Amino acid sequence: MKQTSVALCAVLLLSPVCFAQKKELVELQRDVALLQDQIRTMQKAFEEKLNNLQTLVQQAVDGTNKANTYVAKLDAGQRERMDRLDKSIAGPVAGLNTRMDQMGNEFQGVKESVTDLTARMTKMQNQLTDLSNAVKTLSAPPPPPSTSSPPTGVSAQSLYESAMRDRSSGNADLAIQQFKDYLRFFAETDLAPNAQYYIGELLFFKSDYDGALEAFDAILERFPDSQKVPDTLYMKGRTLIKAGQKSAAAQEYRSLIKRFPSNELSAKARAELKSMGLSATTPKKR
Repeated sequence: MKQTSVALCAVLLLSPVCFAQKKELVELQRDVALLQDQIRTMQKAFEEKLNNLQTLVQQAVDGTNKANTYVAKLDAGQRERMDRLDKSIAGPVAGLNTRMDQMGNEFQGVKESVTDLTARMTKMQNQLTDLSNAVKTLSAPPPPPSTSSPPTGVSAQSLYESAMRDRSSGNADLAIQQFKDYLRFFAETDLAPNAQYYIGELLFFKSDYDGALEAFDAILERFPDSQKVPDTLYMKGRTLIKAGQKSAAAQEYRSLIKRFPSNELSAKARAELKSMGLSATTPKKR
């Protein structure tokens, strides 16, 4: 009896506990079912988004393929147009190149003709210069006679020194007259070429180029072995340039260089020729 009471008491005590556990189990099962529903819902939403994403990717791939196809067609069309353009201009360009070659050959022929004509004109100009110099030589006055006697008390030295003083002082006209008197009275002395040279030099600085050329020509004719010949050739060249006869001046400079190559005036003559755009050697005649 006592044991039965104990068992009954135990059952009564355990009943609330079992009921509570059963309730918790029910709630747990409900929570699990709810969680499973949420998982199924999320899975469904994920699958839908994945399908949408796959659709978008496929659309992008299709668009890319279409773009590639369009670009390929555009490139093919461009290449075709370029090929047609090349074929259309190849002929005219080839003809133009041929024409340009022909024009180059024609221009070269014209250039050679002009060069030949220039050489001929230079040759003719030199011949005219030679003819002009010959005429001047023929028309030059004969050398003044030295038989006349100088005035009393006038010596060659005093007259020459007086002329040099007037030359240094700027009395050109008086110096010229005294040099002429020296040549008239003392034409056979060693200083006669100097007197003749200074006459030409003074006339040059007076811008009397014709008179200066006559004076310089007189030195070359009457005193060809004088030490004043290099100075005379150089000054004659300068005078001819002033007179506008550049070809004749070049001839005098070249004569100076050829006859007196080591003279300092030859270096000046080369510089003059260079400034005129000419060479120091005489051009070969064709």
